[in-house]
Amino acid sequence: MDDGTVRSKRIETLRTALGDLTDGQLRLFEGIIQQFNRSYIKIDRLDDSDIVDDCLLQDFGDTLRLHHSLSKEPFRKDRFEFALEQILNACGSSAILAPPGNPGHDIIINGQRLSLKTEAAVNIRKSKLHISKFMELGKGEWSDRDQDLIGLRNQFLAHMQSYDRILSLRCLEKEPAADRWYYEMVEIPKNLLSEAKSGSLRMLKASPQNPKPGYCDVKDNDGEIKFQLYFDGGTERKLQIRNLRKNLCTVHATWIFSTVGGLKT
Repeated sequence: MDDGTVRSKRIETLRTALGDLTDGQLRLFEGIIQQFNRSYIKIDRLDDSDIVDDCLLQDFGDTLRLHHSLSKEPFRKDRFEFALEQILNACGSSAILAPPGNPGHDIIINGQRLSLKTEAAVNIRKSKLHISKFMELGKGEWSDRDQDLIGLRNQFLAHMQSYDRILSLRCLEKEPAADRWYYEMVEIPKNLLSEAKSGSLRMLKASPQNPKPGYCDVKDNDGEIKFQLYFDGGTERKLQIRNLRKNLCTVHATWIFSTVGGLKT
């Protein structure tokens, strides 16, 4: 059976199934069709990307558009993980999600372990990445001593041994009123973050937090910040990545689109 025949049978099966839907289900279906009939404002991928091929570019973009035909909230991490696994497998790759709560990688793609992140803050900056919770810092000595930051940094460096690559889905523009959404998929090089081992540590001793927060500043040869580790001494005791320059990362794909502005009535 050729591809054209298979496609025709699928369409006929769907047409038959429509007759069994309620009026509410038909409205949902009509909203989805309206969304898919809209053209992208822009869709693009890195030519030599080994993660995003043409199939993933199209299908993941359609998943984002479907999400925003039903929601004004950005695509979150759990949806990112699930959609990426499903679409990669449908596109011929091998993808396996890690068990819930796994402290290391989130997904294995073609044998490589990936850590997945999302960013969708109101004040997001296009040229710099921010990861509000890169990892938890629940163990190790941490008070107000400068040397405590060495142990926290070592936790970070050890944590990175549990995955091979880091991928972040960023929602750069979220304007439901203007009917426009802008996403990008960015890879953060592990070797870049590994430069933290020679970064400059500083404890913020004037902070009222206990334990005291601190920074690891990583700079280029001109003294400009490449990125910062921020050791957050709040109740969660977490590590943040701040001011990471996007020009040091790899943008694998971008999606800019409008939505149908709600379901058809």
